[in-house]
Amino acid sequence: MNEPLYHESQNTLEAILTDYLECRDLRRTLYKREIENLKIFGYGLKGFTPSMIETAIELTNGKVDGRDIQRIIDLGKGMLQSPVTLLEGVEEALRALRGNTRLIIITKGDLFDQESKVARSGLAEYFDECEIVSKKDSETYARLMRKHEVDPDDFLMIGNSPKSDILPVCELGGTAIWIPAQVTWAHETVDDAEMENSNCQRLSSMRQLITALSR
Repeated sequence: MNEPLYHESQNTLEAILTDYLECRDLRRTLYKREIENLKIFGYGLKGFTPSMIETAIELTNGKVDGRDIQRIIDLGKGMLQSPVTLLEGVEEALRALRGNTRLIIITKGDLFDQESKVARSGLAEYFDECEIVSKKDSETYARLMRKHEVDPDDFLMIGNSPKSDILPVCELGGTAIWIPAQVTWAHETVDDAEMENSNCQRLSSMRQLITALSR
């Protein structure tokens, strides 16, 4: 997930609903709705928008009017079309790695949404393969390793989600580099002890990646 974008959208939702109530429980209620809707919509923006609408209806006891529901829908549409902001150092790292190793982007969520996001990022040309999956767990990574004929010893995952990018790969015997996001969705966090026992390497930014790999 693009956590800063989701965070900004929650702030906008709070602003929309301020005419109805003090939104002290908005983030907790929204998170609950998101988790409930995962089994229906999966990960991504298409499930986030109905979760926002349901949250608005619940917190206002059905008093939210049609114009504000439309504002929430427009908010969701805007998120689906928003520019993809690259983390500093991402393209430089991919440019340095391209041609030296096989690069595969693994992302989870709605197929259309993720394909659009990859295209808008301008990074598709750097990758040999793009894998869009419904979830990232050890079973999914094992399947992808078999598909691409990669042994766990030769598999390196670089990501910002402890739950989705790091721990499942380490569980399979692969290598993982964790670059924490500025904001992390609560569903993607894990206990500090789990990360300490994962033997992953932690970097503070993508700019450190090439140096870390050279070591």
